[in-house]
Amino acid sequence: MTTKPTSSPFLRFALGIALILVVSLLAFYLIMRPPLDDIWLMAAFLSITALISGMASYIAYRMGWINRSPTIRWTLIGGYILASLLTFLNVWMTARLMFASQHDLLLATVLLLFAGGIAIALGYFLTADLTDRIQRLEEAAHSIADGDLDTRITEKGQDEISDLAQSFNVMADQLQAAEQKKQEIEILRRDLIAWISHDLQTPLTSIRAILEAIADGVVDDPDTVQRYLSTAQKDVASLSSLIDDLFQMAQLDAGGLTLNLAYNSIRDLVSDTLESFSELASPRKVELRGTVAPGIDSVWMDAQRIGRVLNNLVGNALQYTPEEGTVDVVVHDLPQGVLVEVRDAGEGIKESDLPFVFESFYRGEKSRNRGTGGAGLGLAIARGIVEAHGGEITVSSSPETGTCFSFTIPSRY
Repeated sequence: MTTKPTSSPFLRFALGIALILVVSLLAFYLIMRPPLDDIWLMAAFLSITALISGMASYIAYRMGWINRSPTIRWTLIGGYILASLLTFLNVWMTARLMFASQHDLLLATVLLLFAGGIAIALGYFLTADLTDRIQRLEEAAHSIADGDLDTRITEKGQDEISDLAQSFNVMADQLQAAEQKKQEIEILRRDLIAWISHDLQTPLTSIRAILEAIADGVVDDPDTVQRYLSTAQKDVASLSSLIDDLFQMAQLDAGGLTLNLAYNSIRDLVSDTLESFSELASPRKVELRGTVAPGIDSVWMDAQRIGRVLNNLVGNALQYTPEEGTVDVVVHDLPQGVLVEVRDAGEGIKESDLPFVFESFYRGEKSRNRGTGGAGLGLAIARGIVEAHGGEITVSSSPETGTCFSFTIPSRY
């Protein structure tokens, strides 16, 4: 944080005194029209009193009496008292030189004492409101420090204290949001451990049961053994996929995802993706369709990473599309890149789930049944990859039209 350089307080004070001296002499000349000798005499007298006043103020400033004051109220009152004393000194000395009678001098003295007292009393009255506002700020700060993050200050006005109160409320809002985020992260951390444990334990338990059955000779029929081994292979693949997803998320969270960017064919990437899911779609008679707008072919991207995004989105779309439904992948041309849409004809995503679908380990299906979905990392990884390309991924869904995931890939230039 940087601050603007400011001039010395004493320099500003000296310039202020010089300006007042000049203005006072000018007013004396314009109002009184005195002879030149009187002007020089008044200039000398005012210069002496201004010098005395300035020296007295500077000495008080250098002695640090402001910092020694127990409260701001007494600091301000001390300033009023010092100003009143200097005013009394200046006017009294002028009156003594210019008043002809002792009676007028004594009367001026009484009036100056009265005026100084009124000024100090008025200053005390005005500082009460100022110090009360500062005290409210202090009490609110103590409340925040004690953990009451709902504390806010209602402050009217347009001065610096009002600005400080607004800044305080902004700070309190940020602290409250940070605390809420901290609690959410703590809940997510606990859930993360439980979810990972579940998603790792399920295939491991299956593999262990299969190996124990084969090792103990519980099954010896070749066909049964082959079926058991095939199941174990699927569980191992499931574990490998989960561990790979966790590694990808760790890279994304750490900002360590390296992209191998080059011009690659988006048309071929869409075609290859749909081809890889054809065997899964065929038994359910789901039609996989891909459309790439004319003129689009080479796109500046990491083909492997974007291919993973398409695999995640198409895999989800295929999973939730009913039999004889359709899954469409459409690539649109944009002025500054391309837009890729993956649409399904499924039942749609609940509106309450839409804001969270891209969060790690979030699944609309809460049973954690791997038959109804993966670990909940696919869409989070897709978002991370798209954002690493400088793009954006969104989702829209309704029960009537199904779900559409869209992501952009910006142009290189």
